[in-house]
Amino acid sequence: MVDRKKEVAGRVEPNTGAWLVTFSDLVMLLLTFFVLLLSMSSMDTKKLKSMFAHFKGATGSLEFSGMGGVHDLTGFIKKYQDTQGLLVIDPGLVKELLPHSMESEGQLKSKLKDFEEALRILDDNRGIVLSIQENLIFDPGESKIKKEVLPILEAISRAIDASTNDILIMGHTDDIPIKNERYDSNWELSADRGLSVLDYFIDIRNLPPSRFTVGGSGPSRPLAPNNTPKNRALNRRVEIIFKHIGEG
Repeated sequence: MVDRKKEVAGRVEPNTGAWLVTFSDLVMLLLTFFVLLLSMSSMDTKKLKSMFAHFKGATGSLEFSGMGGVHDLTGFIKKYQDTQGLLVIDPGLVKELLPHSMESEGQLKSKLKDFEEALRILDDNRGIVLSIQENLIFDPGESKIKKEVLPILEAISRAIDASTNDILIMGHTDDIPIKNERYDSNWELSADRGLSVLDYFIDIRNLPPSRFTVGGSGPSRPLAPNNTPKNRALNRRVEIIFKHIGEG
């Protein structure tokens, strides 16, 4: 219906405010665009790539580019921080990295046979995880570190010293209950093992305490079902985690 009040000399005057609708739509689109840019700028690139890998149907090892020229654990940690790629979970990776950090040929020969199963490098949402199985670092039911493993911890301490990452140390056990004169539960044992590793880094290697967090998960976070002796051995471990930069 024609608005008679706007009719002048036989014609209808145009609605001069109609452009505001288009203008408000444009402003809203620009605002949405800049909010999207801001949110993308604060995202963790590694986490995004890891998420996208699932959509591509990726399984097993994740891609890591530019690893050439890294020959020891310290270099590996630095390279990891400088790249936006993801790690290759190679079972032989520890063999390639740690031997160059150990002091003597004798130490290298005596430990190489234990590396592949007992010490692994992983990459998860917390950061770089060095997972050391119980049989390499502790006697069953004990929290005193074996002397034979000290060269490995020394190599790890040098990597910690050369990096800027905060370090999380977590002890883990299997689900077989423990109760002896010293420990009433697996929780106590796992926490005490984490503290033993922390004491080595702080008291022996003189690394700054402010960089470390320590805890014990008992049997609550297994890597595999506790249904075989092999799986239980895998779950009894200490993790030394180089946390992602910028995460609390």
